[in-house]
Amino acid sequence: MLPKRFDQARPFATLGVVLLVWLLLPVVFKTFARSAFFEIQAPITITDSYVADVQNFWATKLHSQAEIMSAAKDTAALIATYDLSVSKVKQLEADILRLENLLNLPSLPTYRLEPARVARRDFNGWWQRMIIRKGSNYGITVGAPVVFFGGVVGRVVEVHAYTAVVDLITSPTFRVAASAEGDNRPVSYQGGINETFSAPRGTVEFVPLDITASTTQPQRLVTSGLGGVFPPGLTIGSITLLEPSTDGMFKNGEVKLDERLNSLTEITVLVPLSPDQF
Repeated sequence: MLPKRFDQARPFATLGVVLLVWLLLPVVFKTFARSAFFEIQAPITITDSYVADVQNFWATKLHSQAEIMSAAKDTAALIATYDLSVSKVKQLEADILRLENLLNLPSLPTYRLEPARVARRDFNGWWQRMIIRKGSNYGITVGAPVVFFGGVVGRVVEVHAYTAVVDLITSPTFRVAASAEGDNRPVSYQGGINETFSAPRGTVEFVPLDITASTTQPQRLVTSGLGGVFPPGLTIGSITLLEPSTDGMFKNGEVKLDERLNSLTEITVLVPLSPDQF
């Protein structure tokens, strides 16, 4: 009976030996092996993303001419609105520069906007991430903030040759200093446990006692600018629930995030112009 039992336990013994060897390997080798494995997978991920784009293109060709013309009119209206917004932003940047020179203030962190296509999403209970189709070939760096027109998306946590991994704002591993709109006192935002296809949510801690929020009267949560990673004033979400903490000194609560986070196809990476900005 002993040989038979040993044969049954052989796969587990082999797995144990492999895990032991892996634990004893130097960290440098592990990092290289993980990076090499990711680079091997990268062409498959990118190709799959391009195939999906081609499928969407031919699916669009099936729409009627009237539908395409209607979409073109809507797009033209959006472009006109964005052009006006760009001119306003340029005027505001000029005003900020003028005030900095008058008051001898240090310049705000500056970024280069790098749009990127989402190649794949990786949602599970431990983290929520996405892979984008740009990496070190476009100068993207670890720690760079990622945004879209609705606010914060996340932060770049890994950069490879042609791809990068973004830790989403919904992930439990994501933290950022924030504040309620119109209030400069900092609070702490953290992602939560978000199930697939559920409404994205996060949590907020260390909220001052005089701030109130509810589902009927939500409080907009924005980045505070502390830490120098995210510019101040970017939308995080809406605080929909606040309750006193166990020590009674602050409030903790829930944050409702933008539902479009689950279906983003295009994002923008804020690449810092100064290499030592983070």
